[in-house]
Amino acid sequence: MLVSAKEMLQKAKAGHYAVGQFNINNLEWTKAILTAAQECNSPVILGVSEGAGKYMTGYKTVVGMVEGMLEEMGITVPVALHLDHGSYEGCLKCVEAGFSSIMFDGSHYPIEENVEKTKELVAIVKEKGMSLEAEVGSIGGEEDGVVGRGECADPEECKMIADLGIDFLAAGIGNIHGKYPENWEGLSFETLAAIQKRTGDMPLVLHGGTGIPEDMIKKAIDLGVAKINVNTECQLTFAAATRKYIEEGKDLEGKGFDPRKLLKPGFDAIVATVKEKMELFGSIGKAE
Repeated sequence: MLVSAKEMLQKAKAGHYAVGQFNINNLEWTKAILTAAQECNSPVILGVSEGAGKYMTGYKTVVGMVEGMLEEMGITVPVALHLDHGSYEGCLKCVEAGFSSIMFDGSHYPIEENVEKTKELVAIVKEKGMSLEAEVGSIGGEEDGVVGRGECADPEECKMIADLGIDFLAAGIGNIHGKYPENWEGLSFETLAAIQKRTGDMPLVLHGGTGIPEDMIKKAIDLGVAKINVNTECQLTFAAATRKYIEEGKDLEGKGFDPRKLLKPGFDAIVATVKEKMELFGSIGKAE
């Protein structure tokens, strides 16, 4: 059964660890992440971008696939199905489809419009028992065609959004999506500390978890980050394992092509990557 991410992140914030959000793109990715979470006894958040949702034919298909896997695989750890960087319209579609959590990315709007739309969604998700993530300050890099420069959020604007009744907050602190450039200046812990001071017990979210040094990850968790998003690293490990399998010619079977064999190395690579991140985030054994 899918659950809201609210309780798992409140526990993570209080326990000084973070829950990983791992984006899904197909059946293999979803199965791999759930396999790792169950073996590690760790709560997990399955992230779905609007692009991935469209690729998988729609949000209702995603919900059906995930709920079916939870039952068939005997998953007992808490699992939230979460819209990642959703538009206002996308959020409404995921509410209707049966997601258990949504993110409204209003960071590209003027703060007044971000507040207005977030406030409307707060009322909607509370009726449904869902959790809501909001964003202040754009995250650098590209996410479904939206490019951000990695701006640092205004702590006062973060407080304005947090006070609306959202469940967790993504605030730009110099982090970016995708691979980090060599000249990246690192996370702004001064900004993160200021946001933490103004938002109190609100769980904070770190997007762009791939490529951030481990010491920075741990310091961010100490400063209130309770959810860390990982996508690029899974993409890279999946691609590398699949490419190696093809180059070795192992996909050429005498009886024909077997896609299950082709995708198995990538599946195993994602399982290993997710377990590694759960250990870093401190979420192993935290499922209840």
